[in-house]
Amino acid sequence: MSEPITVLGTKSKVGKKARPDLSDAELVSLYEEMVRIRIFDRRMLALQRQGRIGFYGPVKGQEATIVATWKAADERDWIVPALREGAIAMLRGLPQELAIAQLIGNDLDVCRGRQMPCHYTLKEGRYVAMSSVIGTQISHATGLAMAAKYAKSGEAVLGYLGDGATSANDFHAGLNFAAVFKAPVVFVCQNNQWSISVPFEKQTAVDNVAIKASAYGMPGVRVDGNDVLATYQVVRDALERAKRGDGPTLVEAVTYRQLGHSSSDDPTRYRDEGKVADWIAKDPVERYRRFLEHEGLWDESKESEFVDRVDGEIAKKVREAEAASPVSADSLITDVFHDVDPRLQEHFRIATSDPR
Repeated sequence: MSEPITVLGTKSKVGKKARPDLSDAELVSLYEEMVRIRIFDRRMLALQRQGRIGFYGPVKGQEATIVATWKAADERDWIVPALREGAIAMLRGLPQELAIAQLIGNDLDVCRGRQMPCHYTLKEGRYVAMSSVIGTQISHATGLAMAAKYAKSGEAVLGYLGDGATSANDFHAGLNFAAVFKAPVVFVCQNNQWSISVPFEKQTAVDNVAIKASAYGMPGVRVDGNDVLATYQVVRDALERAKRGDGPTLVEAVTYRQLGHSSSDDPTRYRDEGKVADWIAKDPVERYRRFLEHEGLWDESKESEFVDRVDGEIAKKVREAEAASPVSADSLITDVFHDVDPRLQEHFRIATSDPR
């Protein structure tokens, strides 16, 4: 098995030649966004446990790949997510209160409660709402990339998937088509070792995802998905390759889902908690923080101030989202018809009137 590409290594020390071409401010920003995601994650999971939202898909342990791929892409590039990339919508401009409202499904939600929680959408941020059907987004990403190629727009697409999606029909269809026609797309597989309760070794007979790329005639790259710097470099290079017209790349970001598949899942029923502890020791946030401390760019006082500030910001956004009204009942017809038939209006009035 080829070892994943890494920059941080086990000691979180990086030589000058290995350090990516990012300013000190950009290096700090990567960490801040990873911490912001983790705090948001914790707060939303708490809301679900309190019965204030119905469902949440946590991302703890996968923050590095999310932030690195966001940073590697240009604003004009498209994002076609799977379940755990919702933070990219917020990084691209989705206000937090609208993201929280989407989890609630109230009138502030741009989807007005008609999309599953965590399925954000942001047209102006070129972030496409995900589908819960496993793997369908792979073909969607290829289609968007082909449109960009025909338009000669210079855009590329980041199409995300989990290790479970490599068993879906769309994995073959999407990758094969993209490779044949040199679509400007980078497929990012967040291999977090679990497809809900199915371990990676039960998902495929090969020992990694990246090796599958050779069957389609595209490069396959394994990167340490808990290393934000390595993942940034690998995905940036793959996007540049796509925009040169050299076709797609399959990037396998090797990471770990520290919590359950969703707020409805109890992972202690099917996995060895001892192995979980091994991965927590390679936690992407703590690992990158040590690097920043080695570089003199972060310390305990900055950590405390930032965490307190973000906690307060999210608490304010939760209050704003929860203050919104429920979705109006008449949206059942007004959101479907531009001009509502008077007979339908009458039926609706009767159906919703108080029989008392």
